[in-house]
Amino acid sequence: MSNVLIVAEQQGGMLRKATLHALGAGYQLAERLSGKIHVIALGKGIGTVAHELRAYADVVAADAPVLEHYLAEAYAPIVAEAARALDADYVGAASNAFGKDLLPRVAARLKAAMASDVLAFGGDGAGITFHRPMWADNVLAEVELRTPVKVFTIRPTEFSPAPKRPVAGDVIPARVEVDAPALKTRFVAFREVKSARPALTEARVVVAGGRGTRGNFREVEALADELGAAVGASRAAVDAGWVPNDWQVGQTGKVVAPELYIAAGISGAIQHLAGMKGSKVIVAINKDPEAPILQIADYGLVADLFEALSELRAKVKASR
Repeated sequence: MSNVLIVAEQQGGMLRKATLHALGAGYQLAERLSGKIHVIALGKGIGTVAHELRAYADVVAADAPVLEHYLAEAYAPIVAEAARALDADYVGAASNAFGKDLLPRVAARLKAAMASDVLAFGGDGAGITFHRPMWADNVLAEVELRTPVKVFTIRPTEFSPAPKRPVAGDVIPARVEVDAPALKTRFVAFREVKSARPALTEARVVVAGGRGTRGNFREVEALADELGAAVGASRAAVDAGWVPNDWQVGQTGKVVAPELYIAAGISGAIQHLAGMKGSKVIVAINKDPEAPILQIADYGLVADLFEALSELRAKVKASR
């Protein structure tokens, strides 16, 4: 029997949606291992988050003023110590900025091998393997980790959120011993970009623009606002300085899998497809009938994107 520890991500006392997908992956793994699953939450004043997580698993709560602002250097030893205390052979988190920053440090402290961006698990018992993409998702590798403790991050779009348990779990306080003055990194400031639109990775609908917009995202944003959607972009649009880099979807940006993804003026380079091909319905608008994105789209429209988006927005507005 092997236990699983999932690291939760919270911000400002709000649990991030990706954590529930990481817990879903943790449940799959625990079932294969006939083990138990725990989740650890870290921060200051995380009582509400811990209470919410009780619906899914037993919770290790590391609550201390020194943990108010995320620093991997401060969080990693606490997660590693919790894994040891719980005899967890597997430690996981979502493959996002938080997980990619924290989990490698946890792996180093546990002298553990690590698999990143995991899409699925194979095998069972001692023969668990991790399926992860390589070369912009063109190759799927099956990885075996041979250290006693294994660390992994999962692609949230590939795992369903964890189901709630019939009986709430326990909350276990964790001992926090962090010498803040001795840390080599320190929190300076957090400048949040506030938006009325949903977060890109958590939106049900995403409207994205690419090189074909020629820098004019007005129609892309107008349709997104009409649909209550998030706005995304290809790397070409970001590199050109047309839109902020936190809008980028793709291998080097954010991986999304909304219910509806509308791609306007995006040709469909493999790096972009790697970040959105898990979307349930893909609509592509492009003037080039040979654009690669039309090959994976559920609905493809060969047309001028400005005219098409304007007409689509008018239809959506009229339907209300």
